Amino acid sequence: MTFVHAETVEAPSGKDAAYENFPVGSFLLPAAVRPHVAVFYAYARAIDDIADSPDLAPEEKLRRLQGFARALLDPAGDHPGYAKAQAMARTLAQTGIPPRHCLDLISAFEQDSVKGRYADWAELIDYCDRSAAPVGRFLLDLHGGCRAGYAPSDALCNALQVLNHLQDCQEDYRVLDRVYLPGDWLAADGSGVADLDRPAASPGLRRVLDRCLDGVDALLVTAAALPGGLRSRRLAMESAAILQIARALSALLRRRDPLAGRVGLTKPTFLWCCVRGVVSSMW
Repeated sequence: MTFVHAETVEAPSGKDAAYENFPVGSFLLPAAVRPHVAVFYAYARAIDDIADSPDLAPEEKLRRLQGFARALLDPAGDHPGYAKAQAMARTLAQTGIPPRHCLDLISAFEQDSVKGRYADWAELIDYCDRSAAPVGRFLLDLHGGCRAGYAPSDALCNALQVLNHLQDCQEDYRVLDRVYLPGDWLAADGSGVADLDRPAASPGLRRVLDRCLDGVDALLVTAAALPGGLRSRRLAMESAAILQIARALSALLRRRDPLAGRVGLTKPTFLWCCVRGVVSSMW
């Protein structure tokens, strides 16, 4: 059995909360829950970075991710290098939230370690259900839930995930040989994964990107019910802000080419979306 030194278990990418398309643990959330949100984000960031590391072999990624799962489920054990998993376990114990959401993330990132293509939209959404939806589900459980259940939250988180895939589609292909665009849509529009290596999207690839955005916009219709269904007014304000951010980013990606440069909201636009969301949630 090979042992990994504690300092080498994680594979930091340098990405932090500022990289995300949504506010992480913002002041909108109750102060009492923000530490738990920070612990969850640190845990999710660590396992995501392992899966996305271009320097680790697939089998090594899987071994480290499985180590996170063991440390999460056995916080009293000796697990050198897995402090973030043990901190996550303490948060789960303190809040009474089951480990399912954290384990679903590991399942998704294990898949990332060995899978680089998606046959269709349904297969992609199945991945998002484990890589993105658990984030919203954890927040819902932390804030007392939603009267409509998980569905609106899942839709919002999955929409954000697909938007992130579209923003990073060229880098994911070039660095990780990973493509999150549905393969059947690429084939139907006479495109292929090699088109992602071009300096600009081909007409066929542009149609596939727009079709993905159609899927995102449909998810956002379902997600619109989230703020009004939340029992926490503060989480309702944050979710309404995120909903505005997702809509603005979807519209921007229709106008701009992610192969010509990463498409993202400017800080003023991001802040304006937050303000609009907070105000809309009050009504």
